Parts: sequence; structure tokens; C-alpha cells
Amino acid sequence: MAEMTIHIQGEGGQVIAMDLPLPDHIADRLTKGQLRRVNADGSPYLGGPSPSAPADETGGGSALTNGVPPRPAAGARKADWVGWAVAVHGLDPEVAEGMTKGDLQDLPDQPAPDGESTGRDSDLTAGRSPRPDEDAPKADWIAYIVSTGQLSAEDAANYTREDLIDMAK
Repeated sequence: MAEMTIHIQGEGGQVIAMDLPLPDHIADRLTKGQLRRVNADGSPYLGGPSPSAPADETGGGSALTNGVPPRPAAGARKADWVGWAVAVHGLDPEVAEGMTKGDLQDLPDQPAPDGESTGRDSDLTAGRSPRPDEDAPKADWIAYIVSTGQLSAEDAANYTREDLIDMAK
């Protein structure tokens, strides 16, 4: 017997009613940000308990996090880290999924405000990811450019790895 029904918006924009508990593969995709919880009419869902949260936890974050999802614990599943990177850093879910758990853990707690320096030493002192090596994969460069606040994840994904390296200079 279903405890509750929620509405999920899929990749194509279709809104689907789903009974809780969600199947594992759907819950995993929801955690990663590949699917979004919405109201029945497709408008953004803004409140109430999350489907994976205890019954007494409310959505929207606490006063301590100002509505920003908290950084997952070091031992959390990769799906939790992917969901955090998507929510906090605005990474595309596919880009975040392509990163290693270690790369996701190296992301700063918050994206850098626009206009801050992007040098390697200032990155480390400001809590940003250090500049990747020249031979690092494109996903690392996308994460770095996003962490510096130069581009959104979607925009950065449209550039070549070489273009991203040039932007970081």
C-alpha cells in the first residue's frame, strides 16, 4: 500500500504521479537531480517533506543552510554528492555523474561569486577546487570553471576542453 503520492517531472517535461516509496532507480535519479519533484500541475515543488527524508523533516532547508542543501557526509553515496553538486553548483546532472566522487567532494561548499580571482593559490584559500592539470578530463575543467563562477554548467559543457583551459588562464 502506498504511503503517499508525489509528482515527478521527467527529462522530457512530462509530469508523472508516483507512489512512495519510490523504486530505487527512480529515487536515485531524483537524488542526482536528473528528475525533479513538482506539483501536480508541473509547477516547482517548494515545501513539505522530501520523499527520502524522515517524516518530521521539511523541505526548503533549515535556517542554518538558508535553503541550500548541506554538503553530504564524506561517506555518503555518490548519488548524494551528484545531487548536491547539481543543486548547489548548478552542474548539469550528466556532467556531475561523469565526475568521480573525489572530484565532487573537492568542489567548494558554495560557488565563487562572479569577479573573484581564479589563480591557483587564491582558489585554495577561498575554498574553491584547485585548477585542474592540463591533461585533466573535460568534466574536471567544467567543474572548475563553474566553481569560479565564470559560466553555468550548461554553458561550460558547450565549450571544448581546450576552450575551458584558455578561460582559466
